[in-house]
Amino acid sequence: MTPTLETPRLVLRPLEVGDADAVQRLFPRWEIVRYLNAVVPWPFPEGAALGHIRDVALPAVARGEAWHWTLRRRSAPDRLVGRIHLSREQDNNRGFWLAPELQGQGLVTEAVAAVNDYWFDVLGFPVLRAPKAAANVASRRISEKTGMRLIGTTEKDYVCGRMPTEIWEITAEEWRAVRERFRGQGG
Repeated sequence: MTPTLETPRLVLRPLEVGDADAVQRLFPRWEIVRYLNAVVPWPFPEGAALGHIRDVALPAVARGEAWHWTLRRRSAPDRLVGRIHLSREQDNNRGFWLAPELQGQGLVTEAVAAVNDYWFDVLGFPVLRAPKAAANVASRRISEKTGMRLIGTTEKDYVCGRMPTEIWEITAEEWRAVRERFRGQGG
């Protein structure tokens, strides 16, 4: 079972079917989807959020292959503002999105720190890898800030088209070292 996680400004609540309407309203925005994997249908059809949550995300959670959370500000815990997940998928262990109007405030960095702790300290994985479109500068900055390092490049298909892709990695030991430094600086 996926636990609720908390950061100074966020509550990460386990994803549930009841979140589908909020995801359906918030998610289908170009600023959110353009750098996501091309498996995301675009334009995003009505009912796609429910289908993904019910038929893909929650079954993966039940099989122990993934962990999905909704992102909510502590000041408004009933309002979903994004999502983050962890996955056992090879070279693709973490992904996230956040409402564009809240980007650039360090919220995703807080969420990443919380799920990295879960990945390494609770689940016990030795390495976390995250691919990202090379053009996704904001996502790259989050990886850099949280101690990840670039280990390779390839090409992948995104909603916006085929693009160069960077593979970022951090080990449990590296995360534990940067986490303490990161917390010591107040995030």
